[in-house]
Amino acid sequence: MKTKTKKNKLPIIIITAFIVTVTVVGAVFSHFGGFGTGETADIKEYEKYAVSVADITIPEDTRIVALGEATHGNAEFQELKLDVFKVLVENYGFRAFSLEGDLGGCEAVNRYINGGDGTAKDAAWAIGFAIYRTEQMEALIAWMREYNDSAPESDKLRFYGFDMQRVEYNHKYLLEGAKALGVDVTELEKSWDYETDDFSAEYDPERRAAIYEGLKKELAGVNSSKVQYASHFADILLQNIELGKAYSSGDSGGAAIRDGYMAENINWILEQEERLGNNRIFVSAHNGHVERFGTYGDTGKVTGNILADAWGDQYFVIGTDFYETKCNLRKGDNPKRITKTFFSHDPLAKASWKCGFEESFLDFSRIPEDSPLKDSISEYTWLGSLGEAYSPVMAILPMAYRIWRSPETLYDGMIYISKAHPTKIMPEQ
Repeated sequence: MKTKTKKNKLPIIIITAFIVTVTVVGAVFSHFGGFGTGETADIKEYEKYAVSVADITIPEDTRIVALGEATHGNAEFQELKLDVFKVLVENYGFRAFSLEGDLGGCEAVNRYINGGDGTAKDAAWAIGFAIYRTEQMEALIAWMREYNDSAPESDKLRFYGFDMQRVEYNHKYLLEGAKALGVDVTELEKSWDYETDDFSAEYDPERRAAIYEGLKKELAGVNSSKVQYASHFADILLQNIELGKAYSSGDSGGAAIRDGYMAENINWILEQEERLGNNRIFVSAHNGHVERFGTYGDTGKVTGNILADAWGDQYFVIGTDFYETKCNLRKGDNPKRITKTFFSHDPLAKASWKCGFEESFLDFSRIPEDSPLKDSISEYTWLGSLGEAYSPVMAILPMAYRIWRSPETLYDGMIYISKAHPTKIMPEQ
């Protein structure tokens, strides 16, 4: 009888254990975003405080306005670069656009928008990154060119880059600038293989670094207003070498090194604009780079965190999120691209969607303490965050493409896109 009773109880114990396990796992999984889209922020309150992108306002003493993008592969986030920059140009007198792209490639864009040869497509291609070979980037560049065609010299727009991951155009413009200033560029010319469009094999990073350092010293002795610009191309190439060393050695701090350099370069851009009589610049990069309090563990801070430390409230940052995105992503390390659908778990993005907005802006400083939205902007939630590459893990674990943060801690305000559509990456010319 005892044996028979044990056998009858065993299925019950197994079923009970299974139910408990599923409940616990389900609760934990739900906490980490689950497969759903989460709760919705108070819709009436959201409608009360949300405005259009055209109605964005910034504090009077702002020096740097940064716009983040929740993904690198959506048309709407690229269109926002132009939409927000237009507001800053027309309402606040901004004249400088700076992009998460290297200085050299973006200098090619700058020359085009200021009357150079070629087309907007040629200029977009020069930036070098596939994510910028889009109709939206062409439209931004074309608008800047058209604006400059009729603007007086004092009001012309400029296009900068603050990354350091590519070398061709940086080498080209360092060579051009140093030669024009009368500096000996013999070794610099020899370091480049024009057949492969890359550095000559015998010029290893150490040898090239010595060339750049030598050029910087020689340029420092030249009396010209163009010295700083020419010298900064050498800075970018030196940064590229250091970043390459970190990545090739498997240094976990490589990402923090890159963000630190990007912050340095953004400050350099602001200095250039100040020399031209402008004290404000616009910065465009991924959300993860421009947020106020991001870190790479113990290795260092993200670009926005460094800038916020330096500029305080004069650094104004706008984040973005989506309710639903069909995103253009690189398939792992394969250059082939695919489109995948994702949902954020952001109650504010969901509220914007339920209100029927295609896009909307929420300025967190306008939300009073007694508004139900105050909890939505201050409490931790899962925000959508996609880089350039897709991983199958994202289909299994939604937290792989979400970050657990407080919106108000990261940003001064956010733009919400209800339905984001994929960019179309044009093939290389």
